[in-house]
Amino acid sequence: MPTTPITIPQNILEAVYREARASFPNECCGWLVGAKDGSAVSSVRRCDNVQEAGGHPIAAERGAETAYVFSASDLLELNRTLDGEIPPRIIYHSHPNGRAYFSPTDQQVARDPWGEGPAYPVQQLVVGIDGEQVVESVLFDWSDEAGEFVEIARFRGAPI
Repeated sequence: MPTTPITIPQNILEAVYREARASFPNECCGWLVGAKDGSAVSSVRRCDNVQEAGGHPIAAERGAETAYVFSASDLLELNRTLDGEIPPRIIYHSHPNGRAYFSPTDQQVARDPWGEGPAYPVQQLVVGIDGEQVVESVLFDWSDEAGEFVEIARFRGAPI
């Protein structure tokens, strides 16, 4: 049974797109928050991509143009707010190669440490951006049936 995508209002999607542009050619990252029992997100929580320090759990050799990792303070905030009334609902990051896909590395990092399910109760948004425009973005969620994150919604890009 397919997961229902969390609604991302256009102004929130465009804010993420602007962040992807500001971070280009590096990956941007952060999360979208929304009411615990709601069906939509309401704001963007931007994070610092500290990958240049080599902190990626499985790809430490990569630079910020091909990987992202939240700062320690951002990760603590993510965990602290998961049980709140307006928790993180979607984690997002960009791919500066213009393609919005959930890579094998993305799949691995988004799983719990035992690989049995998602690490966090959130959906995942990937923004494909290149030097000219935001090409597209795709929303993913965990599928017990597939045993991995699967595409659940696709959004148009923008000339940002």
